[in-house]
Amino acid sequence: MSVIAVLALDGVPGHQLTAPGLVFGVAGREHRGVAYEIRICSGPGPRVTGGPAGLRIGAPYGLDALADADVVLVPGHDGFRDAPPAGVLAALRAAASRGGRIAAVDTGTFTLAATGLLSGRRATTNRRHTDELAELHPDIDVDPLGIAIEDGPFLTAAGVFGGIDVCLRILAHDHGRRVAEATSRELITPLHVYADDVQEAIAREVAESVGLDPTLRWMRKHLHEPLTVAGLAAHARTSVSSLTRRFHAHTGLSPLQYLLRIRLEEAQRLLRETDFPVELIADRTGFGTPAAMRRHFRALTDTTPSAYRRAHRVAEGRSRPRPGSG
Repeated sequence: MSVIAVLALDGVPGHQLTAPGLVFGVAGREHRGVAYEIRICSGPGPRVTGGPAGLRIGAPYGLDALADADVVLVPGHDGFRDAPPAGVLAALRAAASRGGRIAAVDTGTFTLAATGLLSGRRATTNRRHTDELAELHPDIDVDPLGIAIEDGPFLTAAGVFGGIDVCLRILAHDHGRRVAEATSRELITPLHVYADDVQEAIAREVAESVGLDPTLRWMRKHLHEPLTVAGLAAHARTSVSSLTRRFHAHTGLSPLQYLLRIRLEEAQRLLRETDFPVELIADRTGFGTPAAMRRHFRALTDTTPSAYRRAHRVAEGRSRPRPGSG
């Protein structure tokens, strides 16, 4: 039986706290041989879940219970900008030093980052805080659009379903992708089919609500260039801080995060509608190198450019433009 130690700090979102029990409970019920022990761990005293209707919870395990856990999960929590409670960093470092895996969800990534264990590695957090994480820990390669980022024994995730994403990844690592996929189908209906509609709505809201339509069109025409926030602000005739506030207010993304999204959209279009090689598509969409494009593509879509192309081939017999044809 694998042991999952969930580190519950003040303000932990209730859905992140219960995600392990939900995912591993369903997996254990549906698949023979899948068994997990879930430990809710914390320091002394009761904890309160996040949100206006916070619930007082008592963690039955202390920080010492992290010592023999196969996986330590750090959900989001309040006060993530402050120094973690006494003993937390030492317990996480000790768990990593003996070979345990550590996963962090949402703002829990800030606590894991404070240990220094993510130095030189890729990680992600709540999209509202990716810029802040990158500024606070410049030694971490922060992925602004990461859904679930795995680097060595460390796994970080963002989003409302970040806790579920992390647990499904752990399940796939322990029992294979088929078990994880079957468990996912039991839990939720995939939402990616609505991604195009959501992105169109975001673009429309930005254009109509904050008058950025000329700049958005300009961004799409200059995707191949090394665009910067300062350059975008200059084109929009506003300050960097004002531009950033507008994007965050109406999209939940920073300007560069939004730029990354539309670069991915254009890459997807070229993969669907042309036979251009990945190298050319990476250049035309501003990723620079195929490796960078593949990394961001997988982070957002959980697939590779070549797999995406195979799954979305145009109708048989329709001509596809090739390099140099226009």
